[in-house]
Amino acid sequence: MKLFIGYASTEGQTQKIARHLMDRLVGQGHSVELSALSEAGPIDLSRFDAAVLGASVHVGHYQSVLSGFAEAQADKLTAMPSLLLSVSLAAAGHDAEDWRGLETILSDFAQATGWTPAEVVQVAGAYEPSKYDVFRRFVMRRIIAAKDPETDLDWDKEYTDWDALNAQIDAWVAKITT
Repeated sequence: MKLFIGYASTEGQTQKIARHLMDRLVGQGHSVELSALSEAGPIDLSRFDAAVLGASVHVGHYQSVLSGFAEAQADKLTAMPSLLLSVSLAAAGHDAEDWRGLETILSDFAQATGWTPAEVVQVAGAYEPSKYDVFRRFVMRRIIAAKDPETDLDWDKEYTDWDALNAQIDAWVAKITT
């Protein structure tokens, strides 16, 4: 199977996740084209059997490059098996309000772009104060202090559950190849 994986990443965790996914799928014998959506240019999705798009949530939205790509490719994405990897720190927790917020973000995204992903995987991201500007570091420290009070706020911490992600991706691939 030939897959397109496109991603938008701000601090690099979504890129890391996309590369991990590419390595896993290639290791399973699939052909994969990986592209940062900011550098992708025009892509003919009809060359692929399925598409995976990944982006992180910041201030209640995905990166605009993902929205622009999804809007431009909505018809083709809808016509093929598709998966959205939604990366956020909210996905690391069990707070019902955070999860409702993620559903609202997805709904707004679908309405704005005209593309409703066939499947969505919520992936926990990372807290990376070493990569934040002063303002973002201040805001993120407050969020993490409230959500994960045991965390050392001066050090990066990855929340991505790689085993769970692998299982979800494997299940999706099995479903679309049968």
